[in-house]
Amino acid sequence: MNPLKALFEKQGQSVWLDFIERGMLADGGLARFVEEDGIRGVTSNPSIFNKAITGGDRYDRAIAAALGEDPALPAEALFWRLAVEDIRRAADILRPVYDASGGGDGYVSLEVAPGLAHDTAGTVAEARRLWARVDRPNLMIKVPATDEGIPAMEELIAAGINVNATLMFSMRHYENVAHAYIRGVARCERPERVASVASFFVSRVDTAVDRRLEAIGTPEALRLRGTV
Repeated sequence: MNPLKALFEKQGQSVWLDFIERGMLADGGLARFVEEDGIRGVTSNPSIFNKAITGGDRYDRAIAAALGEDPALPAEALFWRLAVEDIRRAADILRPVYDASGGGDGYVSLEVAPGLAHDTAGTVAEARRLWARVDRPNLMIKVPATDEGIPAMEELIAAGINVNATLMFSMRHYENVAHAYIRGVARCERPERVASVASFFVSRVDTAVDRRLEAIGTPEALRLRGTV
């Protein structure tokens, strides 16, 4: 059995892909990941999209078409147009997983603009806008677990919008996220239709540990780099 599929079949662990770009949507790459490798979700963020858009010519035609319609289209509006198109397609590919799992899996995450990390009202407004634009039940909106992001999570969950809580680096962050989820669900008219996950960035911890190992500099320490 494929080891990624085995994680779910034997351990109940769902594997999500932390990357998305137009090529894998167009050539069937994501569909193969889902069907053959057991990928059960996808996450994205502005830096992932920036790398995808600037790293090749996959988006050139879409950019030309958008600017042909509106030559004065602001760069940020163009970015969101491209991102929403990709997220919709990814959500459609994962929709069978979402349906088969009763909403337990099959989500695609899209992050609000990083500049809103300390703006509760702005986060709520942008999350609502993205939710409406993507218009897929298996969308999750990524919201950072800042002091301002926590009340935004509660408001969004209460409104029936799926939330992926990010930027958690302590137990306090996790507790705040959990309580925001509970409060939001208690206020939600259809709580059975709303989902949420709490994302802990293992890679950020790995990077921080590697820097400390490099500072130690002994052969034993250097051999441990990248093993977290």
